[in-house]
Parts: sequence; C-alpha cells; structure tokens
Amino acid sequence: MEAPTSEPAGNPNGTGNTQNLTVPVMQENTNGSVPAPTSTISNGISADEIALYDRQIRLWGLKAQESIRNANILLITMKALANEIAKNLVLAGINSLTLCDHCPVLPSDLTSQFFLPSDRSPVGTNRAIAASTNIQRLNPRVSINIDTLDIRLKPPSYFSAFDIIIATDLDAPTLNLINTATRLNNRKFYAAGSHGMYGFLFSDLIEHNFIISRSISNVPTVVGPESPTRSIISSSPDPNDPKVENVTKRELFSTWLLASSSPLPAEILKSPRRKKVVTPILSCLRGLWEFESQFGIRPNPNDKAQLAQFTILCGEQHKALGLPAETLRSETLRAFLQNIGGEVSPVAAVLGGQLAQDVINVLGRTQQPIQNFVVFDGERSEAGVYALHPTEGELGRGLLPISGGQQQQQQQQQQ
Repeated sequence: MEAPTSEPAGNPNGTGNTQNLTVPVMQENTNGSVPAPTSTISNGISADEIALYDRQIRLWGLKAQESIRNANILLITMKALANEIAKNLVLAGINSLTLCDHCPVLPSDLTSQFFLPSDRSPVGTNRAIAASTNIQRLNPRVSINIDTLDIRLKPPSYFSAFDIIIATDLDAPTLNLINTATRLNNRKFYAAGSHGMYGFLFSDLIEHNFIISRSISNVPTVVGPESPTRSIISSSPDPNDPKVENVTKRELFSTWLLASSSPLPAEILKSPRRKKVVTPILSCLRGLWEFESQFGIRPNPNDKAQLAQFTILCGEQHKALGLPAETLRSETLRAFLQNIGGEVSPVAAVLGGQLAQDVINVLGRTQQPIQNFVVFDGERSEAGVYALHPTEGELGRGLLPISGGQQQQQQQQQQ
C-alpha cells in the first residue's frame, strides 16, 4: 500500500511536523478496556481527502474510498504480522483502528516490529501502546484506539462496535472463541498467523456481496450458482457504458472451527496430480491447531514426547485430507516445527499485505474476496488458496443457528 503523497503524512495541515503528535489512549476503565469507536465522518468525502487519496480513488473508485474511510477495524495482537496489516489499513484511510493486545514488549520483538519506538527501550511496556504513536504518524486522520485487556475476557457484545475483526498470531481455541462472537454479532472476521517461513490467512465474511463490471457478451448472464460458495444475484447494464454490465455476486463462508477441519474441494480430491501439489504445510498447520486444542500449548521441539505427538497429529491430518503419504516428509515436519512462533519480516509483509488488500476489496465490494484459506510456504515461495467447507449442510448465515437470525437477515437485505 502506498503512502498518501498529496501532502506529508505527519501533519493534517501539511507542515510535516510530527514532534508534538500525541496518541489518544482511550481507556475508560482501569482494566484496559476502551469505549466503542464511533464514526464522526459526515456524508461525502472532502476535497482535501480526494487530493490526499487521489491515486487510491483512481484505482478503486470514490464510492469504495468512502466505504474504507467509514470502517472501524479491530486488530488483535501487535506483532510483526499485525504491524504490516496496520500499516496498509491506516495508509488506506480507514476511520478507526483499535489495537488490542494485553502482552508486554519482549526483547525478541525489537527485531521484527518496526512500529516500536527507537529513541527508548519499549521492553516491558504494552505492545499496543508501544506501537501506537508511530502507527498514528502514518495518517493522523485515522483514529487509533488502544485496548490492553485480554481479548479472551471480552463479552461477545464487544465485537459489535467493529465492521471487521482481524485476529493474528493466536492459538486455535482463541480463534474459535472470537469467530463465534463475530458470528453472533454478524461481523466479518479474519484470522492470520506467521510461523517463520510459513503462515496462513483465513476469512469468514459470513455472506458477502460484491459487484464486478465486465463486457456484455452474446451469452446472457444467468442468475444462480456459479460454485458451491458463489452465486450470481443479479446483473444490469452499466448506466455509463452500454457495453458493460454490472454483475452482483454473493460468496458464502464457513466458521473457523468448521473450515479448519473440512476436507479439500472435490475437484482436488478427484485428481491425483492436484493432490500431489497441495502443500504439506496445510497438514502441519492443522496438526499444530489440533495440538493447541488438545494440550493448550505449542509443541516444544526439544521435548521428544511432544515432538512425537505433533508428528502423529500431522500424519493424521494429512491422511484426513486425503493427501499422498509421500508428500509429508520428515524434513518438512522438522522445518515447520523449528519455525513455530518465529517471525520473518518478508513473510509477515507478504501475508499482511495480502490480508489488508482483501479487507480493502471487501470494504469496496468490487473484487472477489479470499475464499477462504491461504497457506503460505516461504521455502517454495508459494501461497495456495483453498476453499475449505463442510461437504454437507448450509453455508453463510445458515451454517450455524447463531448466525441465521431474523435481525441479521434484515441487515443483509438492507445491504
């Protein structure tokens, strides 16, 4: 994401002076919780904002930019991956970004998190607070809020204040807990994690409508299913170009709990050639998530018993996915195990950039979103996208009773 260039990012008046900039730490209670972010933006985008975000508006349009600038986003866990996500979203000009992290800065953070202050040692201070000043400097128009309470202690209603929730570098049970709460509140959810040279992205947008513009062909556009997750809802001629039609599509999604245990798509399982090229890192990630769910910790590579258990779980997950046994090699398992919990800046940049771009696309509703897992293998420089869903039952709002209420159906109709 490019920085706004029509005026210096350090000062809304264009002077470039950032020395006196202060970041509002919105702490309503002594336990570190913050009040819900509110949108103070009036209807219509101002002339100076049009100038500031000129290149972005040319890329994705004025209407999309207005949606971006009204978005309130929650970003959980301020490590290297979240730094990249925050950078891209703040430069894009969202309304507010709430940083939620209850952990202190560790010495290991100093080599991977570029928002930490360089004029003093932040070790021991809260990670969200330590990064907030430099994040604010990127774009003073964005409201930066800080929440230092453990996300696991939040009630489900907490998430209703945000348009999109992004959880990074958390264990599988916590991701499931957060995703359940976002479903209860009909909110879009992303999960992401980096482990050294490896990582993943996941999206649960519940049901997401987007519009694509394409040339009108001799074959009429048919309303109905395009794939197990995507349908064409409607199509109409573009009022500004009779040769172009605007097609509205809808993507349906699964929860983290179901998607992280669902089989590969049928078109992959039916093809021996395609099964051979599925990255074994998916099996390793699932083995890690199962290990975290069973034991509440990550496997220690120096503990032989944990190493053996982790290897068994990865093998079970690989078999459950229907993948050839020979593609899960011992050297792959060792490499993944040695990378668990590690942070590599280029990997964080790739994953964070892709996730932030998808968030921008979702807010603008002009591009097809990630569906629904990205598995990154830095050793091979590959990022495979897999649509992982249950083979039976409904998707989207009908997937779970908690996300299929009458109020949420009415909200979608209004959208």
